[in-house]
Amino acid sequence: MRLRLVPEQTNINFFRYAWLSFGASALMVVMSLVVFVVYGLNFGIDFRGGTSIRTESTQSVDVAAYREALNPLELGDISITQVFDPTFDDDQNVAMIRIQAQDGDESISPQTIAQIQDALRGVAPDITFPSVESVGPKVSGELIRTAVMAVLGALTAIVIYIWLRFEWQFAVGAVAALIHDVALTIGIFSMFQIRFDLAIIAALLTIVGYSINDTVVVFDRARENLRKYKAKPLVDVLNLSANETLSRTIMTSGTTLIALIALLVLGGDVIRGFVFAIAWGIIVGTYSSLYVAKNIVLMLGVKRDWSKKDPAAGTKYGHIDS
Repeated sequence: MRLRLVPEQTNINFFRYAWLSFGASALMVVMSLVVFVVYGLNFGIDFRGGTSIRTESTQSVDVAAYREALNPLELGDISITQVFDPTFDDDQNVAMIRIQAQDGDESISPQTIAQIQDALRGVAPDITFPSVESVGPKVSGELIRTAVMAVLGALTAIVIYIWLRFEWQFAVGAVAALIHDVALTIGIFSMFQIRFDLAIIAALLTIVGYSINDTVVVFDRARENLRKYKAKPLVDVLNLSANETLSRTIMTSGTTLIALIALLVLGGDVIRGFVFAIAWGIIVGTYSSLYVAKNIVLMLGVKRDWSKKDPAAGTKYGHIDS
C-alpha cells in the first residue's frame, strides 16, 4: 500500500478564483518592491565591505562564546563560522570571523584588531590569527553588480529556452512567475531585515532553477494535452494539466521542504538565511507555477495546432518531444 498525499485523480479548479489569486500575487509583488525601496536590504559584509580574520586554536570553536566576547566592542555585523578541512590536525580548530566596514573605512584600524584579538584570547588563551584580510567598498560594489548580472543572466537564458521550447506565451508566463518568486523573496528579506549576502544570491539562483523546473513540468503536460484535446477550451486544458502534475508537485516540494525545515531548525545561524531563502522560494515557486504562470498563458492565449506553420508564432522547436 503506497502513501498518497494527493489522490491519484484530482479535479481542482485552479481558475475558480483566478482574478483574486492573480490580483493578490500582483499586490504582493508591488508591496515587496515598496518595502525594498523604503527599507532596503540588510547587506552582509560581502556587499558592504569589511574585514575577515582567520583564527586557530587547540580548543574547540565556540561560536556563541566568540560572539559574546566581541559584542561589547559594538562592531556591527559580525559573521563567525567554523572552518572544516580533512587536512586539519585533530587539535587544529579554525574559525573565520567577518566584521563589517567601520564608517566606510577600507578596513578596521590596527587598534580595533588588537581589541578583537584580546577579547578572543579571553575565550581561548592559545588562539592565533594567521591572516587578516579586508574587503573594501570598491570590491563590494563589484560583487553587487556581478550578483545582479548573474540573476538577470539566468532569467534571460530561461526566457530564451522557454520561448524556443514552447510558445512565446509560455515564456511570458514563466518569466512572470520567476519575477514573482524573486520579488517576494527580496521583499521578505527587506521586511524582516534578514542579512543579505552572497549566499542569498546563490539561494535566489537556486529558487529560479527550482521554480522554472516546476513550471516547465506543468507547461509540458499542457502542450501534450493541447494536442490531445484539440476541441477542449484552453482553461480546461490548463486545469487538467495542473491536476495531472499536482501529485508530482506536492511530493517534490514537500520532501524538499522536510529537509530544509530540518536544516532551518538544526543547521545553526551560519546557514539559516540561505536555507530560509530556499524554503520560502519553494513555497512561492510552487504557488506561482499553479496560479501565476498558467494565468498569464490563459490571458494571452496559445496556438492549438503546431502542425500548421504560422510565421507569427514562435513554434520553431515546438515539435520536439520532452
